[in-house]
Amino acid sequence: MLKKDLISKSPASKTIGIENVKDGRFGAVLSRAGVGKTSFLVQIALTQLLNDEKILHVSLDDPMEKINLRYKEGYTNLIDYIGYIDPQKAVRLWEDIKPNKVGISYTESTFDTQKIKDYLKSFKKADLTLPSVIIIDGLNFDEDVSKSLEELESLNREFCVFIWFSMKNHREEDLCEDGYPIQLETYKDRFDKAVFLQPVEDKIEAVILKDGDKTDQKFKLDPATMMVIEDI
Repeated sequence: MLKKDLISKSPASKTIGIENVKDGRFGAVLSRAGVGKTSFLVQIALTQLLNDEKILHVSLDDPMEKINLRYKEGYTNLIDYIGYIDPQKAVRLWEDIKPNKVGISYTESTFDTQKIKDYLKSFKKADLTLPSVIIIDGLNFDEDVSKSLEELESLNREFCVFIWFSMKNHREEDLCEDGYPIQLETYKDRFDKAVFLQPVEDKIEAVILKDGDKTDQKFKLDPATMMVIEDI
């Protein structure tokens, strides 16, 4: 019951829909630096962990110690959002789902899609459950990443794994005619999902840029927790 409650209250469920989190090939969470891309990606990953699935988090920006803290904070924010929960139950659940998260830290120069493929192959060879979602946080979409995306599309096909990316846009850049930041416009045909986070007054507005009939829907998020602010 607790897992279901947490999943239903997750900002990923409320904005994208739990049934859509891994439906397709690629997804992107876009924003300027410091707005909340990684925190939102963590919430996407937590929905899968709470759904008894494995996830692989690949970071090109932060060491795994920092990413692990983000997951613990994201889980705590989700627990606090749904109200009072027996602290012992919350701790037990965290200890139960935590092992299903695997993290790898790269730098921009050491990132290699072949290493990710070899890692997934090792899971398959050992007859272990494969991750349902890979988070790739920090790939620089201001550069030409076509080759990496082609290789990652191959992973999607071979291992049936959905891949979510962080995608940084910049304050001084205008949006394209269809409302996409240029970083997404360049590769939009490869992406099935896209969520754009932008500061609006003292909140964050999450705009669904690509996601079937959810496209163009907007949600208000608390910038401190990334939880959805319900309309009263």
